[in-house]
Amino acid sequence: MTSGSGEWYTERVSPTLIQQFKLRARLFKGASKFQPIEIVETEPMGRTLLLEEKTQSAESDEFIYHEALVHPALIMHPNPRRVFIGGGGEGATLRDVLLHKRVERCVMVDIDGELMEICKRYLPSWHEGAFENPRAEVIAGDALAYLRRTKETFDVIIMDINDPLEGGPGVLLYTADFYRMLLKRLKPGGIIVTQAGPASYGTAGLHSAICNTVRKGTGKVFPYTVNMVSFASDWGYAMSGPGAKPLSLTAAEIDRRIKRRLSRPLRYYDGQAHIGMFNLPKWLREKIARERRTITKDRQVYLEA
Repeated sequence: MTSGSGEWYTERVSPTLIQQFKLRARLFKGASKFQPIEIVETEPMGRTLLLEEKTQSAESDEFIYHEALVHPALIMHPNPRRVFIGGGGEGATLRDVLLHKRVERCVMVDIDGELMEICKRYLPSWHEGAFENPRAEVIAGDALAYLRRTKETFDVIIMDINDPLEGGPGVLLYTADFYRMLLKRLKPGGIIVTQAGPASYGTAGLHSAICNTVRKGTGKVFPYTVNMVSFASDWGYAMSGPGAKPLSLTAAEIDRRIKRRLSRPLRYYDGQAHIGMFNLPKWLREKIARERRTITKDRQVYLEA
């Protein structure tokens, strides 16, 4: 879109909501084998990665999304040494995992190798060289196939995959069967966390379905949210696994673990933020409790686009 005030990028967030960003520059536009990819510079959000014409990650607040995805599980675990990441093509999830000095090995499997190469070039502040870290094994491949095949087990499994879009590459990574398999890939006391879609009032249908599916697949679920301006929404996550006890630590203990375990300070996540993230508003708690849909291979729930 262009106007007298310059060029604007228009993103359709949902069937009834759009957001617009004033453009500074278009840095890359193309497509991999799996998805359209665009990187732009916008006035309010800085450098922004767009997949399938939707904001995937923005310079202004990617740290909020990635710190919320990674650190609650790793701080909660008493001694996280081996971590698996499904997805995470920008490299920022890997970056944050490797901030934990106790992590000895992190396996990251993203299906889109072309995307990873583009992110290495255009998004250096996201990955900060994490792709070349000797503690990381980065694989361009199918995370589902890898997890089915491997005999390795992990202390923490993090699923940072695309939202389930009809025909998209990640739909089978949101099913109850998949979450059951993840339990088998955990070490004793392990923790699972997945990104779980929009969680604002009126847009949280996918989030509640994912939460119910995690609960059906693993026996329990701990949802939590953060606000993401670049996504025009609160954003949801779902945690599970035998070691998932998100409100068992005090804010002071979380802060002590961050100071002791991490190689540098964080910008969003600390003890107070942790407690706030897991204390959901009444309407969302009730929506998740009422949810009866379970995502399976044959009964999908897609992000409204």
